Amino acid sequence: MNPATRIIGITGSAGRIDIALDRPETGPVRGIAVIAHPHPLFGGTRDNKVVQTMARALLACGYVCWRPDFRGVSDSEGPHDEGRGETEDLLAVVAAARAAEPEGAALPLVLAGFSFGTMVQSRVAKQLEQAGTPASKLVFIGTATSRFGIENVPGDTLVIHGETDETVPLSAVLDWARPQSLPVVVIPGADHFFHHKLTVIKQLMMRELR
Repeated sequence: MNPATRIIGITGSAGRIDIALDRPETGPVRGIAVIAHPHPLFGGTRDNKVVQTMARALLACGYVCWRPDFRGVSDSEGPHDEGRGETEDLLAVVAAARAAEPEGAALPLVLAGFSFGTMVQSRVAKQLEQAGTPASKLVFIGTATSRFGIENVPGDTLVIHGETDETVPLSAVLDWARPQSLPVVVIPGADHFFHHKLTVIKQLMMRELR
C-alpha cells in the first residue's frame, strides 16, 4: 500500500497466512486493526481499493493495520473454506497482532471488513466476545447480508452501504439491521465497490474513530 508496508507471515491451521502490515508513521500506536477483504473466489484480495481505503483511514487514526490474504490468495495457504477456516485464520491474526505490541492486550481492537469480509469478521467478533476478549469497534462496508449469514453485532458498529449496491441490495442490509436497531450509513449513488466514493468512506471512518 505504501513504501513502509511490510509483508509478514504467520502460521494458521491450513498453513501460512500472508499479511501486509502497516504502522502509523508518527505518534503513538492508538490501537490494532485487522481488515478482511472481499470474496477470494471472485477476485477479492487485501489490495482491493475499499480495503486499502479502510487501512488508510485506520492508519491516519493511529492504528497498526494487519491486512491478511484469505486462504488460497497470493501466498496464503489452504483451500477456500466458505468462512469457517477463514474465521480461524483471522482469530490467529488477532492473536498475533495483540502479541506483537507491548500493550497489545490492552490496546483497542478494530475489526473491519468489506463484503465477504464482513461475514468472517462478524464470526470473529462473536468468538472474541464469548472468550472475554472482545473487539472495541467493528467497521462493516458492503455488508454481505443477502449472501451469507451475518452475526448480530454491537450497536456502535459502523455500517456503511451504497445506495445503489447491485451485489447486496440496501434493503437486505436494512432487514438485517432493523431487528438490532442498528444504524446504517448510506452513501448516495454508491455501488458495491464504491467507485468515486472512496474518499467519503475514509472521511466517515476517520470521523467515527477519532
